Amino acid sequence: MLPRLGEKYKDIEIEVMSKPVVEYQTDEYFELELPVAPAVMVADEIVVEGASVSQDKVENVICRCLGISEPEPEKKGLLGRFLGLMESNKNRRGPAIKAAVLIIFIVAAIVIARFTPLREYLTAEKLKLLLETAGPWAPVAYIGAYATGVCFFLPGTLLATVGAAIFGPYYGFLYVWVGAMIGAVLAFFIGRYLGRDFAASLIGNKLKKYDEAIERNGFAAVLYLRLVYFPFTAMNFGMGLTRVRFRDYFSGTALGIIVGTFIFTFFVGTIKDVWSSGQWGGLLSWKVFFSLGLFVFSFFIPKIIERLRASQKVEVA
Repeated sequence: MLPRLGEKYKDIEIEVMSKPVVEYQTDEYFELELPVAPAVMVADEIVVEGASVSQDKVENVICRCLGISEPEPEKKGLLGRFLGLMESNKNRRGPAIKAAVLIIFIVAAIVIARFTPLREYLTAEKLKLLLETAGPWAPVAYIGAYATGVCFFLPGTLLATVGAAIFGPYYGFLYVWVGAMIGAVLAFFIGRYLGRDFAASLIGNKLKKYDEAIERNGFAAVLYLRLVYFPFTAMNFGMGLTRVRFRDYFSGTALGIIVGTFIFTFFVGTIKDVWSSGQWGGLLSWKVFFSLGLFVFSFFIPKIIERLRASQKVEVA
């Protein structure tokens, strides 16, 4: 009984003392003020002394000691086993239903964005016209549209291009970054609420160590994947399925997308400013060359990070 409970509750330490009965009846033993053998103690609570005890009773005391809910008593007989099986299936159906809702949501989002009349409005020109009608609320409307677009798998380059073209390189960067962060948070919580329980039930011993590793090193993992341009929306939902802490996900995303977001919006915004001014000599300005250099450099960021990681592995070895 006790070894089975020890395997089930990893946070407790079980010590079994087994001696001849006569040794438990000596004066020396009674002077220790220990319970009358045979006995079971959990922490300072005596579960039973001088008699046998059921596993259910010991387990209930352990649960109270650990501050967790006590297990439901095992149902006896054919009817009891049938009801227990139904309850078990019910508990398993909940995560499966939520996972199905997540899959339906993702498929529906892709279909709506790609294969419905809404697609006609998802161009840079149409989005720009819509934002211009918002007047002073254009930044708020754009941020909301960007966040929604992230959850609906809209191309991030399209949304970022519109933001940089309308608001310029600096405000464009700010609004793109805020919209991307809100969208990343929403997608993360959608994945966490609808898919995490089901994903956890599918994780075997081989994958469990990776799930635990990303919980321990969540910030570094998220930051690395953002810097190497891992698909943005897919990662948002996917990270919700793991054990990564939200604060690690948030900070890793916030820092990881700054570089790419600034480079892209600065490049597009600068070219747009020159185009709007009609002063084509501005194409030879330092800002254009600087933005172009940053844009080209952004494609080498993943390779640079890979080499840095490889060099660190060699040094550790």
